Amino acid sequence: MKWWSKKVVYQIYPRSFQDSNNDGIGDIQGIISRLDYLANLGIELLWISPLYASPNDDNGYDVSDYYQIMPDFGTMADMDELITSAKKHGIEIIMDLVANHTSDEHAWFRDIREKGRKSSYYDYYVWCDKPNELMSTFGGTAWEYEAKVGQYYLHLFSKKQPDLNWKNADMRADMYKIIRYWLKKGIAGFRLDVIDLIGKIPEEGITGNGPLLHTYIKEMAAQTFIPSNSFTVGETWGATPAIAKLYSNPDGSELSTVFQFEHIGLGQRPTKTKWDERKWSFAELKTIFVKWQIELQGEGWNSLFWNNHDLPRAVSFFGNTETEAYRVYSAKMLATLLHGMQGTPYIYQGEEIGMTNAQFESIESYDDIESIRMYDERIENGEKPLEILADIHRVGRDNARTPMQWDMSSNAGFSKASPWLEVNPNYKKINVEAALEQRNSLFYYYQKLIALRKQYDVFTDGIFLEQNPENPEVFHYTRRNEQEELIVILNFS
Repeated sequence: MKWWSKKVVYQIYPRSFQDSNNDGIGDIQGIISRLDYLANLGIELLWISPLYASPNDDNGYDVSDYYQIMPDFGTMADMDELITSAKKHGIEIIMDLVANHTSDEHAWFRDIREKGRKSSYYDYYVWCDKPNELMSTFGGTAWEYEAKVGQYYLHLFSKKQPDLNWKNADMRADMYKIIRYWLKKGIAGFRLDVIDLIGKIPEEGITGNGPLLHTYIKEMAAQTFIPSNSFTVGETWGATPAIAKLYSNPDGSELSTVFQFEHIGLGQRPTKTKWDERKWSFAELKTIFVKWQIELQGEGWNSLFWNNHDLPRAVSFFGNTETEAYRVYSAKMLATLLHGMQGTPYIYQGEEIGMTNAQFESIESYDDIESIRMYDERIENGEKPLEILADIHRVGRDNARTPMQWDMSSNAGFSKASPWLEVNPNYKKINVEAALEQRNSLFYYYQKLIALRKQYDVFTDGIFLEQNPENPEVFHYTRRNEQEELIVILNFS
């Protein structure tokens, strides 16, 4: 059994977790101040979204210096203190590694803008003379002309996020140095952002799951993760069970586990964007979870999650928030479904108190680059603002990024200053302080689930068996090892 097998991961989006210096932005000292809370919940692995220096075009996923901390969040001394303090609370830190692209303000790309093709970093990025039809995830073409070079560079995301060229061995070596630097500081591993894109062959229109993808990951693991016995999880939007087995093979040659997003895609029409709603059925949801449990059994390792910083709040999307009772019951049910399965469960900040999607009434209340660009494009096409906002209310990324709701005080106890993003107006009803005062609250339910996972091996090594598969309203499964049997029955009606 791996050292991380029984642990539950808690994800923090640092900008929104806790502000310690009252500038309206969450920070590292804010995280340190809440370690007692996380330890009380039972957390032993803490994944923190990017803290690196960044111009913040895409909320830190555009890194300008992997060896520095973004001033908004604090200093490297603060980071060192966080790593040390977390260990004293029995918590290990997982950093976000953005290895597919950098910021265009990174020293490598700045050198290219100064020297053109004579720069020693020219081949660290992906260039072409004539753009093809590849599109950016954030809308528009994925190619941007760079005058000093006389070519177009690839950006699968924002134009301020040029894609790295993983064919270049020197670039790969520099990336491995970055990984070893952070491991030496004492972190326990990494979440690898859009790692399935590093094997891209853009001239052939291939972005995800390129032919050299697993070659690159094996090399990276051999030089960094395996010697340090790190925990790693890859963000792999295009993963199938067969591909996931390669990533998370028990031989440990690649990654510990992967995020797959098949259940997340239920609400999206095939070949369309995330904004094009599709009505999904409970039977489809059940089929997906059963498939991933059975197919990875003994041959890979699942990541179990409903939420993250890019997704809508689970209780709003998969549960029911029509009444307070339904919100709590459905949130407990969703938690039970995941935590009873084989894999590593993830809790996104606020999930443990049942935070919901925000329903802001104006685009001015939103910050997310993806949502704003979509809104502007659809306004230009003559669509009505309320119709566009309805899609943002449903699946916009800022639903997950509203500040953590700690108590009933101003700004939900997140900050004494006006927050960088508005607080969800329901914070006076849904907050940590209220949850801790109610013995039957969602918080204590999550606490119990985490404790059970540590106590009973069947949560980790039990085989998965679906029961009553034809039931149109109930998800019933068992987990079984030689000593124990776990029975889980969930009523989705």
